[in-house]
Amino acid sequence: MRNQLARSIVLSLCASSAMLAAPLIPATAGASEADDVAAITKIENDLVRADLAGDPSVYDKLLAHDWTAGSSFGKWYTKQSALADMRDTKNNKTNSESISDLKVRVNGDVAIATYTTTYDSMIEGKHQSRTVISTDTFLRQNNTWKVLAGHSSQMAK
Repeated sequence: MRNQLARSIVLSLCASSAMLAAPLIPATAGASEADDVAAITKIENDLVRADLAGDPSVYDKLLAHDWTAGSSFGKWYTKQSALADMRDTKNNKTNSESISDLKVRVNGDVAIATYTTTYDSMIEGKHQSRTVISTDTFLRQNNTWKVLAGHSSQMAK
């Protein structure tokens, strides 16, 4: 009886400890930070290719449903408004775009990407050619990275 009581106490303590520690274990314990950095880098490059191809389906897949971004023109965008602009090829078209200085920091299920973008585009019917610095915030949901938010500012000349 005494051993059963002791065993029950030990098992209860072990179970309690496991439940308390569970939130500290990342959802994708098998993924390395290098894998996460590679995944975010791929997403950033896929978004550039989508801009060049005028393919809104890539944005629809990679942006979180409540994504927002602040542009270097001082305007807020939502996922819905960005997709609508991409479909309006008469007034919105990317002629050239490249990213450089991409740095990705991963902290569990959150990642931040910072980079420089140089582009030549028609945006809302106006020709724009500039270099901007940008930050994108990512969240891993169900083992998939989604872009939650972005912000860009015109680079100092």
